[in-house]
Amino acid sequence: MNILLLGSGGREHALAWKMAQSPACTKLYIAPGNAGTPAYGENVNLSVSDFEGIKAFCIDKQIDLLLPGSEEPLVLGIYDFFGADPALQHIPVIGPSRSGARLEGSKAFAKEFMLRHNIPTAAYREFSEANFEEGLAYIAAHTLPVVLKADGLALGKGVVIAATHEEAIAEYTEMIKSAKFGDASKKVVVEAFLTGIEMSAFALSDGQHYVLLPSAKDYKRIGEGDTGLNTGGMGAISPVPFADTAFMKKVEDRVVRPTVAGLAAEGIVYHGFIFFGLINVEGDPFVIEYNCRMGDPETEVVMPRLQNDLLDLFTAVKHRQLDKVTITEDPRAAATIMLVSGGYPEAYEKGKEITGIPAPTADQIVFHAGSKADGGKTLTNGGRVLAITSLASDLQQALAHSRETADSISFGGKYYRRDIGYEFS
Repeated sequence: MNILLLGSGGREHALAWKMAQSPACTKLYIAPGNAGTPAYGENVNLSVSDFEGIKAFCIDKQIDLLLPGSEEPLVLGIYDFFGADPALQHIPVIGPSRSGARLEGSKAFAKEFMLRHNIPTAAYREFSEANFEEGLAYIAAHTLPVVLKADGLALGKGVVIAATHEEAIAEYTEMIKSAKFGDASKKVVVEAFLTGIEMSAFALSDGQHYVLLPSAKDYKRIGEGDTGLNTGGMGAISPVPFADTAFMKKVEDRVVRPTVAGLAAEGIVYHGFIFFGLINVEGDPFVIEYNCRMGDPETEVVMPRLQNDLLDLFTAVKHRQLDKVTITEDPRAAATIMLVSGGYPEAYEKGKEITGIPAPTADQIVFHAGSKADGGKTLTNGGRVLAITSLASDLQQALAHSRETADSISFGGKYYRRDIGYEFS
């Protein structure tokens, strides 16, 4: 099987590492990839949004399966693009249609979908330029804190939790009137703040059936103790200690099954990963958000714990046979610590030489996120640079192993959180 994987982050490195283990993998291409992905395939200089370039490449290289790693090509409709082209229709795309990708691409659509299918989520209203003044009055009377979300894609930065009405009104005004997040904040979802502990659940759906992958929890804030600015993710753990069998049954019964059934009932084509951003409120799961792909850095702990052949799972998606699949998880705990560039998530420098990256072992692998090869050197090429994933019999051992390696890797301005998994120590 010849495979094209779209993306360049730690998620894509982890997916490449996992797919390359399959006997079914003949040739793997990663577009554009990073400094770590050539260990498992061939990097290709293609943009994930260059659909015509992707088409030409797929025809030339006789690609048998396309896996978009990030949300951008999915929200732009790459599934539909392949389905509408006679030269590409035979190639399965692991991901939702453009209509299905609205679960991530539009917060308002996701909220309306959850209401239609009785999926638990926070109370909300949506506002735009057309009812701007109504939104001001709504926010002024809202209980605190209050959550404001840009409706569209904002690279994980379009969510604000405001502690005061003044802050909320200022953010709301900046989003709509000053286009703080561009077109993404032309519409703003204002919702109630839920108190609890967050986690991520992941399903792979073939449109009729689904399987649940290992659970995970990521850490978004830049500072220890979950303080400071939001990032793309500073680390992750799997499994989630509180996500026991009883809690996950609630997740499946109240969230996952109604989502898959709701998509099918509405005629929305969805053949890929569904990411459920959840919050545990006194033992009950509520949906904070959907994503239409795997999370990052959660993929870096989920894939090492998934013992199934990933290409076998994708083949089952293609043939709508996920009901015949049983997921097997590594009993060990996994912990990822993300090394980031100094200054991230605000301004940071690129091009710093990275040294001390260890070779993969049975209990640890360093996934590249923002890196590039330059001659014989590896250089930083993003805010999040490396994801260090360790496996051990318990979470604390896994975290300790990742921290040890984090200390041994060097590049200018390196920073990481030492307290990933702090709630469970």
